[in-house]
Amino acid sequence: MRLHILGICGTFMGGVAALARELGHAVEGSDANVYPPMSTQLEALGIGLVSGYAAENLQPAPDLVVVGNAMSRGNPAVEYMLDARLRYVSGPQWLGETVLAGRDVLAVAGTHGKTTTTSLLAHLLESAGVAPGFLVGGVPGNFGVSARLGGKQAYAGPEPSSGAARHLFTREGTPQGSPRGEGSVVPPAAAPFVIEADEYDTAFFDKRSKFVHYRPRCWTPVESFGIGRGDWQATLIEADGSAFAVQHADERIGEVRWSLLGNHSVMNALAALAAATAAGADPRALLPAFAGFESVKRRMELVGEVNGVRVYDDFAHHPTAIATTLAGLRAKVGGARILVVLEPRSNSMRQGAHAAALAPSLADADGVFILQRAELPWDAGAVISALDGRGIAVPTVDTLIAELRRQVRSGDQVVFMSNGGFEAAPRRFVERLRGR
Repeated sequence: MRLHILGICGTFMGGVAALARELGHAVEGSDANVYPPMSTQLEALGIGLVSGYAAENLQPAPDLVVVGNAMSRGNPAVEYMLDARLRYVSGPQWLGETVLAGRDVLAVAGTHGKTTTTSLLAHLLESAGVAPGFLVGGVPGNFGVSARLGGKQAYAGPEPSSGAARHLFTREGTPQGSPRGEGSVVPPAAAPFVIEADEYDTAFFDKRSKFVHYRPRCWTPVESFGIGRGDWQATLIEADGSAFAVQHADERIGEVRWSLLGNHSVMNALAALAAATAAGADPRALLPAFAGFESVKRRMELVGEVNGVRVYDDFAHHPTAIATTLAGLRAKVGGARILVVLEPRSNSMRQGAHAAALAPSLADADGVFILQRAELPWDAGAVISALDGRGIAVPTVDTLIAELRRQVRSGDQVVFMSNGGFEAAPRRFVERLRGR
Protein backbone atom coordinates (compact mmCIF):
# COMPACT_ATOMS: atom_id res chain seq x y z
CA MET A 1 0.00 0.00 0.00
CA ARG A 2 1.24 3.52 -0.80
CA LEU A 3 0.66 6.01 2.01
CA HIS A 4 1.01 9.79 1.88
CA ILE A 5 1.32 11.45 5.29
CA LEU A 6 0.29 15.10 5.64
CA GLY A 7 2.37 16.76 8.37
CA ILE A 8 4.97 14.00 8.28
CA CYS A 9 7.70 15.93 10.10
CA GLY A 10 5.72 16.29 13.30
CA THR A 11 7.16 14.07 16.00
CA PHE A 12 4.05 11.88 16.19
CA MET A 13 3.43 11.63 12.45
CA GLY A 14 7.10 10.93 11.81
CA GLY A 15 6.75 7.96 14.17
CA VAL A 16 3.66 6.79 12.29
CA ALA A 17 5.68 6.97 9.08
CA ALA A 18 8.46 4.84 10.59
CA LEU A 19 5.97 2.19 11.73
CA ALA A 20 4.23 2.12 8.34
CA ARG A 21 7.60 1.71 6.64
CA GLU A 22 8.51 -1.16 8.99
CA LEU A 23 5.21 -2.84 8.11
CA GLY A 24 6.28 -2.82 4.48
CA HIS A 25 4.20 0.05 3.11
CA ALA A 26 5.54 2.53 0.58
CA VAL A 27 5.58 5.80 2.53
CA GLU A 28 5.94 9.41 1.44
CA GLY A 29 4.84 12.64 2.98
CA SER A 30 4.71 16.41 2.94
CA ASP A 31 5.20 19.16 5.51
CA ALA A 32 5.73 22.90 5.64
CA ASN A 33 8.42 22.69 8.34
CA VAL A 34 11.17 20.23 7.54
CA TYR A 35 13.97 20.19 10.13
CA PRO A 36 15.99 17.69 12.25
CA PRO A 37 15.77 15.40 14.03
CA MET A 38 12.62 14.10 12.31
CA SER A 39 13.67 15.00 8.76
CA THR A 40 16.96 13.18 9.32
CA GLN A 41 15.17 10.08 10.61
CA LEU A 42 12.77 9.99 7.67
CA GLU A 43 15.53 10.38 5.12
CA ALA A 44 17.50 7.57 6.76
CA LEU A 45 14.43 5.31 6.45
CA GLY A 46 14.14 6.07 2.74
CA ILE A 47 10.88 7.99 3.13
CA GLY A 48 10.33 10.68 0.51
CA LEU A 49 9.68 14.22 1.76
CA VAL A 50 8.02 17.07 -0.11
CA SER A 51 8.09 20.63 1.19
CA GLY A 52 4.72 22.37 1.20
CA TYR A 53 1.14 21.22 0.70
CA ALA A 54 0.49 21.57 -3.02
CA ALA A 55 -2.35 19.50 -4.47
CA GLU A 56 0.12 17.95 -6.91
CA ASN A 57 1.76 16.15 -3.99
CA LEU A 58 -1.26 13.84 -3.93
CA GLN A 59 -1.03 13.03 -7.65
CA PRO A 60 -1.14 10.24 -8.61
CA ALA A 61 -3.52 9.36 -5.81
CA PRO A 62 -2.03 7.35 -2.93
CA ASP A 63 -3.94 4.36 -1.58
CA LEU A 64 -4.40 6.17 1.73
CA VAL A 65 -3.77 9.68 3.08
CA VAL A 66 -2.82 9.81 6.77
CA VAL A 67 -3.72 13.25 8.12
CA GLY A 68 -1.82 14.95 10.94
CA ASN A 69 -3.63 17.08 13.51
CA ALA A 70 -1.81 20.22 12.35
CA MET A 71 -3.82 20.07 9.11
CA SER A 72 -6.97 22.18 8.78
CA ARG A 73 -9.58 23.16 6.23
CA GLY A 74 -8.24 25.62 3.69
CA ASN A 75 -4.95 23.75 3.33
CA PRO A 76 -4.52 23.08 -0.43
CA ALA A 77 -3.66 19.42 0.07
CA VAL A 78 -6.57 18.89 2.44
CA GLU A 79 -9.04 20.55 0.08
CA TYR A 80 -7.79 18.51 -2.86
CA MET A 81 -8.00 15.32 -0.78
CA LEU A 82 -11.64 16.05 0.05
CA ASP A 83 -12.64 17.19 -3.45
CA ALA A 84 -11.00 14.15 -5.07
CA ARG A 85 -12.63 11.87 -2.50
CA LEU A 86 -9.35 10.26 -1.59
CA ARG A 87 -9.38 7.69 1.17
CA TYR A 88 -8.05 9.26 4.38
CA VAL A 89 -7.62 8.56 8.09
CA SER A 90 -6.10 10.29 11.10
CA GLY A 91 -2.69 9.25 12.41
CA PRO A 92 -4.01 8.03 15.80
CA GLN A 93 -6.82 6.01 14.20
CA TRP A 94 -4.39 4.39 11.75
CA LEU A 95 -2.09 3.55 14.64
CA GLY A 96 -4.86 2.12 16.81
CA GLU A 97 -6.29 -0.07 14.05
CA THR A 98 -3.07 -1.14 12.35
CA VAL A 99 -0.45 -1.40 15.10
CA LEU A 100 -2.04 -1.41 18.55
CA ALA A 101 -4.80 -3.96 17.98
CA GLY A 102 -3.88 -7.07 19.95
CA ARG A 103 -1.04 -5.32 21.84
CA ASP A 104 -0.75 -4.53 25.53
CA VAL A 105 -0.36 -0.76 25.52
CA LEU A 106 1.42 1.31 28.19
CA ALA A 107 0.50 4.94 27.56
CA VAL A 108 2.30 7.87 29.18
CA ALA A 109 0.12 10.96 29.62
CA GLY A 110 0.36 14.24 31.50
CA THR A 111 1.32 17.88 31.16
CA HIS A 112 5.12 17.59 31.24
CA GLY A 113 7.72 14.87 30.89
CA LYS A 114 5.80 12.56 28.56
CA THR A 115 8.56 12.20 25.97
CA THR A 116 11.35 11.50 28.44
CA THR A 117 9.22 9.12 30.52
CA THR A 118 8.07 7.20 27.43
CA SER A 119 11.65 6.85 26.24
CA LEU A 120 12.81 5.75 29.68
CA LEU A 121 10.01 3.20 30.04
CA ALA A 122 10.90 1.69 26.65
CA HIS A 123 14.57 1.58 27.69
CA LEU A 124 13.78 -0.14 30.98
CA LEU A 125 11.65 -2.78 29.28
CA GLU A 126 14.36 -3.28 26.67
CA SER A 127 16.90 -3.86 29.45
CA ALA A 128 14.53 -6.49 30.89
CA GLY A 129 14.58 -8.36 27.58
CA VAL A 130 11.04 -7.48 26.56
CA ALA A 131 11.88 -5.71 23.24
CA PRO A 132 8.84 -3.40 23.37
CA GLY A 133 7.35 -1.52 20.49
CA PHE A 134 7.14 2.22 21.00
CA LEU A 135 6.23 5.59 19.57
CA VAL A 136 7.88 8.60 21.19
CA GLY A 137 7.43 12.29 20.45
CA GLY A 138 11.15 12.66 19.81
CA VAL A 139 14.19 10.52 19.05
CA PRO A 140 15.33 8.47 22.09
CA GLY A 141 19.09 8.32 22.37
CA ASN A 142 19.09 4.60 23.22
CA PHE A 143 17.19 3.64 20.08
CA GLY A 144 18.02 6.26 17.46
CA VAL A 145 14.52 6.11 16.01
CA SER A 146 11.24 7.55 17.33
CA ALA A 147 9.13 4.44 16.71
CA ARG A 148 9.38 0.70 16.12
CA LEU A 149 7.02 -2.27 16.09
CA GLY A 150 8.93 -4.27 18.71
CA GLY A 151 9.87 -7.92 19.03
CA LYS A 152 7.81 -11.05 19.36
CA GLN A 153 9.88 -12.68 22.08
CA ALA A 154 8.46 -14.00 25.34
CA TYR A 155 6.77 -11.28 27.36
CA ALA A 156 8.15 -10.89 30.88
CA GLY A 157 4.89 -9.65 32.34
CA PRO A 158 1.87 -11.51 33.69
CA GLU A 159 -0.19 -13.40 31.16
CA PRO A 160 -2.90 -11.01 29.92
CA SER A 161 -6.58 -11.78 30.17
CA SER A 162 -9.64 -10.12 28.72
CA GLY A 163 -9.73 -7.89 31.79
CA ALA A 164 -6.04 -7.01 31.84
CA ALA A 165 -5.26 -3.38 32.56
CA ARG A 166 -3.19 -1.10 30.44
CA HIS A 167 -1.31 1.39 32.53
CA LEU A 168 -1.76 5.11 31.89
CA PHE A 169 0.59 7.21 34.04
CA THR A 170 0.68 10.96 34.41
CA ARG A 171 3.54 13.39 34.96
CA GLU A 172 1.77 14.84 37.99
CA GLY A 173 2.30 11.63 39.92
CA THR A 174 -0.95 9.65 39.82
CA PRO A 175 -2.24 7.45 37.02
CA GLN A 176 -5.47 8.46 35.39
CA GLY A 177 -8.29 6.01 34.76
CA SER A 178 -8.38 5.17 31.08
CA PRO A 179 -11.69 5.11 29.24
CA ARG A 180 -13.21 1.74 28.58
CA GLY A 181 -12.98 0.44 25.05
CA GLU A 182 -12.93 -2.68 22.95
CA GLY A 183 -9.69 -4.65 22.72
CA SER A 184 -8.43 -8.06 21.75
CA VAL A 185 -6.77 -10.40 24.21
CA VAL A 186 -3.00 -9.84 24.00
CA PRO A 187 -1.11 -13.02 23.11
CA PRO A 188 1.54 -13.81 25.75
CA ALA A 189 4.20 -13.85 23.02
CA ALA A 190 3.47 -10.28 21.86
CA ALA A 191 5.74 -7.55 23.25
CA PRO A 192 3.96 -4.56 24.83
CA PHE A 193 3.77 -1.21 23.09
CA VAL A 194 4.83 1.99 24.87
CA ILE A 195 3.37 5.22 23.56
CA GLU A 196 3.45 8.90 24.40
CA ALA A 197 -0.23 9.73 24.83
CA ASP A 198 -1.14 13.39 24.51
CA GLU A 199 -4.59 14.91 24.76
CA TYR A 200 -4.47 17.10 21.64
CA ASP A 201 -7.15 16.81 18.96
CA THR A 202 -6.91 13.76 16.72
CA ALA A 203 -7.58 15.65 13.46
CA PHE A 204 -9.71 18.43 12.00
CA PHE A 205 -12.42 15.83 11.36
CA ASP A 206 -12.06 14.08 14.74
CA LYS A 207 -11.91 16.40 17.76
CA ARG A 208 -11.46 13.62 20.31
CA SER A 209 -8.16 13.41 22.17
CA LYS A 210 -5.54 11.34 20.38
CA PHE A 211 -5.16 8.83 23.21
CA VAL A 212 -8.78 7.72 22.78
CA HIS A 213 -7.51 5.64 19.84
CA TYR A 214 -4.83 3.84 21.82
CA ARG A 215 -7.07 0.94 22.84
CA PRO A 216 -7.20 1.05 26.63
CA ARG A 217 -9.24 -1.83 28.17
CA CYS A 218 -10.35 -1.34 31.78
CA TRP A 219 -9.81 1.22 34.59
CA THR A 220 -6.19 1.52 35.61
CA PRO A 221 -4.98 0.63 39.13
CA VAL A 222 -3.65 3.77 40.80
CA GLU A 223 -0.13 4.08 42.21
CA SER A 224 1.29 7.39 43.38
CA PHE A 225 4.89 8.55 43.26
CA GLY A 226 6.89 11.46 44.56
CA ILE A 227 9.98 12.72 46.31
CA GLY A 228 9.51 11.71 49.93
CA ARG A 229 5.91 10.59 49.48
CA GLY A 230 3.70 8.19 47.55
CA ASP A 231 3.70 4.45 46.88
CA TRP A 232 6.96 4.93 44.99
CA GLN A 233 9.29 7.31 46.81
CA ALA A 234 12.62 8.88 45.99
CA THR A 235 15.09 10.27 48.49
CA LEU A 236 17.67 12.56 46.92
CA ILE A 237 21.29 11.54 47.39
CA GLU A 238 22.53 14.40 45.21
CA ALA A 239 20.69 17.72 45.27
CA ASP A 240 20.72 17.95 41.46
CA GLY A 241 18.76 14.70 41.08
CA SER A 242 21.63 12.74 39.53
CA ALA A 243 21.49 10.17 42.36
CA PHE A 244 18.57 9.07 44.52
CA ALA A 245 17.32 6.12 46.54
CA VAL A 246 14.06 4.35 45.67
CA GLN A 247 11.52 2.94 48.10
CA HIS A 248 8.34 1.07 47.25
CA ALA A 249 5.64 0.23 49.80
CA ASP A 250 8.00 0.81 52.75
CA GLU A 251 10.70 -1.38 51.21
CA ARG A 252 14.00 0.03 49.96
CA ILE A 253 14.57 -1.03 46.35
CA GLY A 254 18.02 0.45 45.74
CA GLU A 255 19.73 3.50 44.26
CA VAL A 256 19.68 5.20 40.87
CA ARG A 257 22.68 7.07 39.49
CA TRP A 258 22.32 8.60 36.05
CA SER A 259 23.10 11.63 33.88
CA LEU A 260 19.77 13.45 34.09
CA LEU A 261 19.19 16.41 36.39
CA GLY A 262 16.35 17.99 38.33
CA ASN A 263 13.48 16.90 40.54
CA HIS A 264 11.26 16.59 37.47
CA SER A 265 13.64 13.96 36.08
CA VAL A 266 13.46 12.03 39.35
CA MET A 267 9.66 12.07 39.07
CA ASN A 268 9.86 10.82 35.49
CA ALA A 269 12.14 8.00 36.66
CA LEU A 270 9.69 6.91 39.36
CA ALA A 271 6.79 6.91 36.90
CA ALA A 272 8.71 4.77 34.40
CA LEU A 273 9.89 2.39 37.12
CA ALA A 274 6.35 1.98 38.45
CA ALA A 275 4.97 1.30 34.96
CA ALA A 276 7.70 -1.20 34.10
CA THR A 277 7.06 -3.01 37.39
CA ALA A 278 3.32 -3.08 36.68
CA ALA A 279 4.18 -4.68 33.34
CA GLY A 280 5.94 -7.50 35.16
CA ALA A 281 9.58 -6.42 35.41
CA ASP A 282 11.67 -6.74 38.59
CA PRO A 283 12.34 -3.17 39.81
CA ARG A 284 15.64 -4.10 41.48
CA ALA A 285 16.95 -5.55 38.23
CA LEU A 286 15.95 -2.38 36.38
CA LEU A 287 17.90 0.12 38.51
CA PRO A 288 21.31 -0.42 36.82
CA ALA A 289 19.71 0.40 33.44
CA PHE A 290 19.17 4.02 34.48
CA ALA A 291 22.92 4.66 34.24
CA GLY A 292 22.83 3.77 30.55
CA PHE A 293 19.79 5.87 29.68
CA GLU A 294 20.43 8.40 26.93
CA SER A 295 17.84 11.14 26.97
CA VAL A 296 15.76 12.22 24.01
CA LYS A 297 17.38 14.52 21.50
CA ARG A 298 16.73 18.18 22.33
CA ARG A 299 16.06 17.49 26.02
CA MET A 300 18.99 19.39 27.53
CA GLU A 301 21.10 17.91 24.75
CA LEU A 302 24.71 19.07 24.96
CA VAL A 303 25.41 20.43 21.48
CA GLY A 304 29.02 21.36 22.14
CA GLU A 305 31.62 22.80 24.49
CA VAL A 306 34.02 25.44 23.20
CA ASN A 307 36.59 27.27 25.32
CA GLY A 308 34.75 26.45 28.53
CA VAL A 309 31.30 27.42 27.19
CA ARG A 310 28.73 24.60 27.27
CA VAL A 311 25.81 24.90 24.83
CA TYR A 312 22.55 22.98 25.29
CA ASP A 313 19.49 22.50 23.07
CA ASP A 314 16.25 22.04 25.02
CA PHE A 315 12.70 21.43 23.79
CA ALA A 316 11.04 23.86 26.20
CA HIS A 317 7.62 25.39 25.57
CA HIS A 318 6.04 26.07 28.96
CA PRO A 319 7.12 28.10 32.03
CA THR A 320 6.86 25.11 34.35
CA ALA A 321 9.22 23.06 32.18
CA ILE A 322 11.57 26.03 31.85
CA ALA A 323 11.72 26.53 35.63
CA THR A 324 12.33 22.87 36.50
CA THR A 325 14.98 22.46 33.80
CA LEU A 326 16.89 25.53 34.96
CA ALA A 327 16.57 24.50 38.62
CA GLY A 328 18.22 21.18 37.80
CA LEU A 329 21.01 22.88 35.89
CA ARG A 330 21.56 25.39 38.70
CA ALA A 331 21.89 22.57 41.24
CA LYS A 332 24.59 21.05 39.03
CA VAL A 333 26.66 24.10 38.09
CA GLY A 334 26.39 26.09 41.31
CA GLY A 335 27.42 29.71 40.78
CA ALA A 336 28.32 29.43 37.09
CA ARG A 337 26.45 31.82 34.78
CA ILE A 338 23.40 30.40 33.02
CA LEU A 339 22.33 32.18 29.83
CA VAL A 340 18.92 31.30 28.39
CA VAL A 341 18.02 31.87 24.75
CA LEU A 342 14.25 31.55 24.34
CA GLU A 343 12.05 31.32 21.25
CA PRO A 344 8.33 31.68 22.14
CA ARG A 345 7.08 29.31 19.46
CA SER A 346 4.36 27.00 20.79
CA ASN A 347 0.78 28.11 20.14
CA SER A 348 0.24 29.14 23.76
CA MET A 349 3.60 30.94 23.91
CA ARG A 350 2.94 32.84 20.67
CA GLN A 351 -0.47 33.92 21.88
CA GLY A 352 1.04 35.27 25.09
CA ALA A 353 -0.88 32.89 27.36
CA HIS A 354 2.20 32.33 29.53
CA ALA A 355 3.74 35.80 29.30
CA ALA A 356 3.09 36.63 32.96
CA ALA A 357 4.72 33.39 34.12
CA LEU A 358 7.81 33.63 31.92
CA ALA A 359 9.91 35.97 34.06
CA PRO A 360 9.41 33.96 37.28
CA SER A 361 10.25 30.74 35.42
CA LEU A 362 13.60 32.27 34.45
CA ALA A 363 14.65 33.03 38.03
CA ASP A 364 17.70 30.74 37.81
CA ALA A 365 19.01 32.45 34.66
CA ASP A 366 21.72 35.10 34.87
CA GLY A 367 20.93 36.37 31.39
CA VAL A 368 17.96 35.94 29.06
CA PHE A 369 17.73 36.53 25.30
CA ILE A 370 14.17 36.40 23.94
CA LEU A 371 13.66 36.10 20.20
CA GLN A 372 10.89 38.59 19.44
CA ARG A 373 10.13 37.99 15.80
CA ALA A 374 8.15 40.65 13.95
CA GLU A 375 5.14 38.34 13.77
CA LEU A 376 5.05 37.69 17.54
CA PRO A 377 1.63 39.13 18.53
CA TRP A 378 2.68 40.30 22.01
CA ASP A 379 5.37 42.62 23.26
CA ALA A 380 8.16 40.94 25.21
CA GLY A 381 8.94 44.26 26.90
CA ALA A 382 6.94 43.43 30.03
CA VAL A 383 8.85 40.16 30.45
CA ILE A 384 12.16 41.93 29.92
CA SER A 385 11.27 44.58 32.50
CA ALA A 386 10.37 41.92 35.06
CA LEU A 387 13.83 40.37 34.63
CA ASP A 388 15.43 43.40 36.31
CA GLY A 389 18.17 44.01 33.79
CA ARG A 390 18.89 40.35 33.09
CA GLY A 391 17.09 40.16 29.77
CA ILE A 392 16.97 41.59 26.26
CA ALA A 393 14.72 41.03 23.24
CA VAL A 394 16.20 40.62 19.76
CA PRO A 395 14.32 40.55 16.43
CA THR A 396 16.22 37.90 14.44
CA VAL A 397 18.28 34.77 15.02
CA ASP A 398 21.32 36.37 13.35
CA THR A 399 21.16 39.33 15.74
CA LEU A 400 20.64 36.99 18.66
CA ILE A 401 23.72 34.89 17.88
CA ALA A 402 25.87 37.99 17.40
CA GLU A 403 24.76 39.53 20.71
CA LEU A 404 25.14 36.26 22.58
CA ARG A 405 28.66 35.82 21.18
CA ARG A 406 29.53 39.32 22.40
CA GLN A 407 28.38 38.62 25.96
CA VAL A 408 29.40 35.00 26.53
CA ARG A 409 32.50 34.06 28.48
CA SER A 410 34.31 30.93 29.61
CA GLY A 411 32.40 28.92 32.19
CA ASP A 412 28.97 29.96 30.93
CA GLN A 413 26.13 27.48 30.46
CA VAL A 414 24.07 28.51 27.42
CA VAL A 415 20.61 26.93 27.05
CA PHE A 416 18.60 27.37 23.83
CA MET A 417 14.90 26.73 24.48
CA SER A 418 12.33 26.21 21.72
CA ASN A 419 9.88 23.57 20.54
CA GLY A 420 10.79 24.27 16.91
CA GLY A 421 13.81 24.30 14.66
CA PHE A 422 15.02 27.72 15.93
CA GLU A 423 16.82 28.11 12.56
CA ALA A 424 19.49 25.73 13.90
CA ALA A 425 20.57 28.46 16.33
CA PRO A 426 22.29 26.21 18.94
CA ARG A 427 24.58 24.60 16.38
CA ARG A 428 25.18 27.87 14.57
CA PHE A 429 26.24 29.43 17.86
CA VAL A 430 28.68 26.59 18.55
CA GLU A 431 30.19 27.12 15.10
CA ARG A 432 30.49 30.87 15.84
CA LEU A 433 32.32 30.03 19.07
CA ARG A 434 34.71 27.92 17.03
CA GLY A 435 35.40 30.88 14.79
CA ARG A 436 33.72 29.49 11.71
